[in-house]
Amino acid sequence: MKIYENKCVGCGRCHPYCPGVAIYFIDGISKIDQDLCFECGTCLRSEVCPVDAIYEPDDIFNYPRSVRKFFSDPTTTHKETNMPGRGTEEVKTNDVTNRFVKGEVGVGLEVGRPTVGTKISEVQKITKALAEEGFNDFEDHNPVSGLMKNNEKGILKEEVLDERVLSAIVEFTIKEEELSRCLKVIDEIAKNIDTVFTMDLITCYDQGMKIRIKEELAKYSFQPRPNAKINIGIGRKNDEEV
Repeated sequence: MKIYENKCVGCGRCHPYCPGVAIYFIDGISKIDQDLCFECGTCLRSEVCPVDAIYEPDDIFNYPRSVRKFFSDPTTTHKETNMPGRGTEEVKTNDVTNRFVKGEVGVGLEVGRPTVGTKISEVQKITKALAEEGFNDFEDHNPVSGLMKNNEKGILKEEVLDERVLSAIVEFTIKEEELSRCLKVIDEIAKNIDTVFTMDLITCYDQGMKIRIKEELAKYSFQPRPNAKINIGIGRKNDEEV
């Protein structure tokens, strides 16, 4: 995003709308730090500028700057997946899509959320650390995977590493018996990255509506939030053997 300096009246109304704290004053005129800007478009969509001084330049859709836009603006659609949003289709549809079957656990690490943001280089720290431990079954239809140079090693393309985004999701699949080791790796990752992330786990119910991985999580003091997405009967019934 940019500001027409000849239009800006220095009211500062746009400043609090920037999640990246990228808008600042110079000689009473607002400017946008292009390194800090996520290209999320929040300042423009807020419509708080009384003189319409905020604008979106065409070059933000030029690669690799476009990465900021597609990962930060919820109104855009990722070129990598042709889907809006930061990840793939919501996992609450799993009873229809069967993306994860019994015996598997889907893992999602939502990096930079909420409104802290991250550099893609920090996302690569996560993907590399996971891959080094053998957790490299990354979701193909995920925007982060679309930036991969080497999926096996979790290496992303060099030209995107300095781009800042509001959030990104690393998604991968593991076997249920690998969960304990995976949690240890994720715990170490959390100590070595310069941002925040939340962890999503996707699994199927066992007989008697039991969530087996809940016991494993308790061993490592991971307490699922009560607002977990648990769906019952919204789609076709899974085969008991899957």
